[in-house]
Amino acid sequence: MRRWISPVALIVAWQLASSTGLLAEDELASPLRVVTAAVDLTRSGELPEGLLVSLARVTTGLVLGLVVGVGLGVVSGLSRWGGLLVDPPVQMLRTLPHLGLVPLFILWFGIGELPKVLLVALGVLFPMYLNVHSGVRGVDPKLIEATSVSGFTRAEQLRHVVLPGAMPSTLTGLRLALGIAWLSIIVAETTSADAGLGYMIMNAREFLRTDVIVVGLAVYALLGLATDALVRRLERRVLAWRPAGPAGADR
Repeated sequence: MRRWISPVALIVAWQLASSTGLLAEDELASPLRVVTAAVDLTRSGELPEGLLVSLARVTTGLVLGLVVGVGLGVVSGLSRWGGLLVDPPVQMLRTLPHLGLVPLFILWFGIGELPKVLLVALGVLFPMYLNVHSGVRGVDPKLIEATSVSGFTRAEQLRHVVLPGAMPSTLTGLRLALGIAWLSIIVAETTSADAGLGYMIMNAREFLRTDVIVVGLAVYALLGLATDALVRRLERRVLAWRPAGPAGADR
């Protein structure tokens, strides 16, 4: 409960500043007005509709980025030739700020769903690749040698040793990737969209509706927190075999 003291104090101070006129409503709406706007948007269906559109875009881009990022990470981590062929171009591309590709994506793919999904996928791909690659390379060679002596096939080694050994790093990559996915969709939807939370925010900007803008940003933040909490819960379940310690306590 003590963790909530400072956030609640900030909201109270925000409300007092708005009520006393220190903070103009057209610059930043008060918390009460934001809550009222959230209720109105929910009743009108605008908020649920935008939420579903944004969720669909993030989910599609996330799945695409996960498949490609994990696949490339496993290939480059397992095989010397895979590392030589895959790692250099990926390392080169990851230095590009992927959000800066928005103008090119619009030029290449228009303003439909594809550029938004690809932007999310690209943002997810690189943290997943780096963490999976690092996790696979970090697996104890003695374990792989022991399974070879025991007669494990390459597929069995991958399933029983490599992938479980790389799981902590993979889940760390997933948490990073989810954060970047939400950041990517905010940029994509506020740049060119005709639906979604970003579109709702940009539409509100035209009418100086700061209450609606704050509602949209708050929903983005809540979605980011919710997805991060889901991954943390998955970590505790999947990595239950790890001994508890300072790092485990953090999970």
